[in-house]
Amino acid sequence: MHFRGGAAMAATVRGQSDWHQVLRRNEGEAWLSCRSPGKSTLYGSLTCQGVGSDGIPEISASEGFVVSEITKKSILISCPHENTSTKFLAPYTSFCRIHQKSVTCIDISSGGGLGVSTSTDGTMKVWQAANGEIRRQLEGHVYDVNCCRFFPSGLVVLSGGMDAQLKIWSVEDASCAVTFKGHRGGILDTAIVDRGRNVLSSSRDGTARLWDCGKSACLGVIADCGSPVNGIAVGVADNSLNLGTPERAPSEREIGTEDKILLLAREDKKLQGVGLQSRQPVFLFVGSDAFNCCTFLSSVYLLAGTQDGNIYQLDMRNTTAPVQVIHRSGAPVLSLLPYRDGFIASQGSPRDLVVPIVFILQSCSLYTIDLTEADCDPVYKVAACEKEIYTCCRDGIVRRYQLSNC
Repeated sequence: MHFRGGAAMAATVRGQSDWHQVLRRNEGEAWLSCRSPGKSTLYGSLTCQGVGSDGIPEISASEGFVVSEITKKSILISCPHENTSTKFLAPYTSFCRIHQKSVTCIDISSGGGLGVSTSTDGTMKVWQAANGEIRRQLEGHVYDVNCCRFFPSGLVVLSGGMDAQLKIWSVEDASCAVTFKGHRGGILDTAIVDRGRNVLSSSRDGTARLWDCGKSACLGVIADCGSPVNGIAVGVADNSLNLGTPERAPSEREIGTEDKILLLAREDKKLQGVGLQSRQPVFLFVGSDAFNCCTFLSSVYLLAGTQDGNIYQLDMRNTTAPVQVIHRSGAPVLSLLPYRDGFIASQGSPRDLVVPIVFILQSCSLYTIDLTEADCDPVYKVAACEKEIYTCCRDGIVRRYQLSNC
């Protein structure tokens, strides 16, 4: 699996974050740039020449850029000289009233009906994905809630907080059914094994733990890294991977762990793979900076993002060297999400750019898709359900995008 336009030295087209608002006005103008490492940046602009009866603007581009595929919410910009194209996609809806401050984590239920999010305003809320209407407020953590996610049923939420507690909540009545205690530092990420009889957590204390939901008990420390574990992901491993053998018989309370591998994105610049049932190391890869997040593309391929803007694609069968290193800016990679035959990534605002980056790369596509509108504020997390993509941002806004076919 290889992503066109994802190479470390690939040129990138970027544009003004509020282009879709500016270009609704006659003679409205939005800036463009095309940056290729080692070359001078090409600057240009888009200009609205008028708006048609169908509400779609007529847009022209300055020298060096080509405009095509214009709709009310998207526009495809090409830079022929650098052989690169980017589709800018504006949000279909923005929800400004779910939280009062930065929205730090988000997830969407499997059916797409509900969202859950956390914020630096101290709240965690469940809301209607269609309109942002608040359904429940989940109260019980002390201090900030760092992460939240739905169980596959869509009726239960798993959350982890700075209070070192992991909690399970009912969406129907907002009750907290289970509280797990055992970590000695704030919980940074969670994962769910299969349907959710077992769950996983990672913490500032350097450990990743496996928990039994039915007995509200810790089934074991899967890894003790000696460094904060910023992100985790669990997935089914390819049969060719040696996941190791457990030193002692697993608990009968462990459900569905035998064929799984756990990824650990570590603060000490290491990405680690561990056999979930065996607790044995599978691989250890050293990156360019702290790893913030990780995810699976398949039972063989994975992605992991670093603080200095690198996205590593690795083949778990041989992690000596990455398959590909994707680098679109030096901003921290904050989240990675598998999507269709590719992935969605969000990065914080780089020092040399005004606009933060949320982009989609797909192996079937000839262009990158940028999810636009966030201005100066990093997008912390991305969630998706079919063609609907949701982002949460430091500006306190949850944005919903609608994606067409590849």
